[in-house]
Amino acid sequence: MNIEIKNLQARIEDTEILKGVDLSLKSGEVHALMGPNGSGKSTLSNVMFGSETYEVTGGEILVDGQNILEMDTHERAQLGLFLAFQYPVEIPGVTVGRFLKRASEIRFENDDARKKSFVKNLRANMTYMDIDQQFINRYLNEGFSGGEKKRMEILQMLMLEPQFAILDETDSGLDIDALKIVAQGVNKLRNETDFGALVITHYQRILDHIKPDYVHIMYQGKIVTSGGQELVEQLEAKGYDWVKKQHGIQEEERNEQPAS
Repeated sequence: MNIEIKNLQARIEDTEILKGVDLSLKSGEVHALMGPNGSGKSTLSNVMFGSETYEVTGGEILVDGQNILEMDTHERAQLGLFLAFQYPVEIPGVTVGRFLKRASEIRFENDDARKKSFVKNLRANMTYMDIDQQFINRYLNEGFSGGEKKRMEILQMLMLEPQFAILDETDSGLDIDALKIVAQGVNKLRNETDFGALVITHYQRILDHIKPDYVHIMYQGKIVTSGGQELVEQLEAKGYDWVKKQHGIQEEERNEQPAS
């Protein structure tokens, strides 16, 4: 799968957030996307999956040459895209087992062998992700801890085997043990399939476990620089002031209205 994001622009109400994002991604590669709060990282992930919160005002997202901006979210997923949410939602009344079975049936509609082995694969992947087997009968994410929700996101990814996934701050709120388990799941798919990912994060720690092929830094709604692991190390040592100085970035003025 080849993904080309070209001059992507998006806003929420009157606030412009993405201001011309250009990024090339593909299966078989892991990209890290870093940047300070408010730079547009999560907006990019939401726009890629058709969130109605944002208005796309320019540019395109091509998946194998096809512009997906006019597609519904489920159609984008059927292409082989996957989004691990920063804040996974609860779905009362729908069990983990039922949710994953239906999603797997849609994803692998013509694969009878996979359908027959669904329960076996699900239990094996739950064991791999250190998820209690009883969770099969629990409502999706209802009453789950933050770490359990994030592991559940990766379990879904392992079951659906997307060609490309966006992991939107999947490491946020995880202790070191949970972080290692989440990274273990991502690396399993990476090692066994032609899987690619865009890992959106603030911190180096997840990138110590999921080694990126490429690193991109976003600032004020644009990708300002790209490179390798050395960029992560420079950010850890120097912070984002180094990026601003190197690329001549000026802080944007904000017109704030007095409180009424």
